Amino acid sequence: MSKLNARALRAHLLAKPHDLLVDEIVGMIAKNDGLREYYAAQLGIGTQEDVIAKYKAIISREFSGRGNNDPRLAVARKAVLDYKKIAQSPQAVVDLMVHYVESGVGFTNRFGDINEPFYASLERMYEQALSQIDQYQLHDQFAERCQQLVTGTYHIGWGFHDQLKMLYNEAFAPTE
Repeated sequence: MSKLNARALRAHLLAKPHDLLVDEIVGMIAKNDGLREYYAAQLGIGTQEDVIAKYKAIISREFSGRGNNDPRLAVARKAVLDYKKIAQSPQAVVDLMVHYVESGVGFTNRFGDINEPFYASLERMYEQALSQIDQYQLHDQFAERCQQLVTGTYHIGWGFHDQLKMLYNEAFAPTE
């Protein structure tokens, strides 16, 4: 089966009668939360804060330690990826990425040292957030939270603190 490309999709959509196209879109939105949230934002229904709160809750739930289980990192990462698809601003995406790392650090502080793959996931998300901070010049909005992550990881093993500190210093070092 070949992949759908934009040209073929455009031709298909242009060939449909307007009322059938509207019905098809409404039907897809009814079945897909991401599309529903995207169009709700486009129409000004609800607020961006409501949408990001939903994704923060997914991440927080995974790092809550409910039932004393390790967090399902794939579920928490998927929340970030899903939100990226509908986010209204890069700042909101960075906010969620930093929340992911904050939640992981909080989990460690509550339940003790985890393992290297756990910290590698947090490091990658932190690095991606710092990259977005740099790309969109969001240093002022996120410097304090990113610094608190470094400070709050001093006692954590696996080289996690050192890696976050190095990444922070690279991202927030004064330019000459």
